[in-house]
Amino acid sequence: QVQLVESGGGLVQPGGSLRLSCAASGSMFSIKDMAWYRQTPGKERELVAVISKWGSTNYEDSVKGRFTISRDNLKNIMYLQMNSLKPEDTADYYCKAQLYGNDYWGQGTQVTVSS
Repeated sequence: QVQLVESGGGLVQPGGSLRLSCAASGSMFSIKDMAWYRQTPGKERELVAVISKWGSTNYEDSVKGRFTISRDNLKNIMYLQMNSLKPEDTADYYCKAQLYGNDYWGQGTQVTVSS
């Protein structure tokens, strides 16, 4: 099992930046893929970015060039650096880890982009 705790959300103006963190209990070396998702009221949770155990990444089209996902397997932390934020990036952001065929989720952190 793994427990995930997100942090770093908050209120930011359009064009600003935030860095989200996802701290994992235990070693991340056994975790296969890790990902960030986001969800707004009334909509399904959508994939934002995913990173493999070995560091390969993929991004949802609307965040390409603005967001960067990374993971530090020694510190057991995954990050999402979000730059050039837009109001449409406003959402609850969740991290997910895939371990031995099971998905584990954090509790979410809220990001609000508004002037």
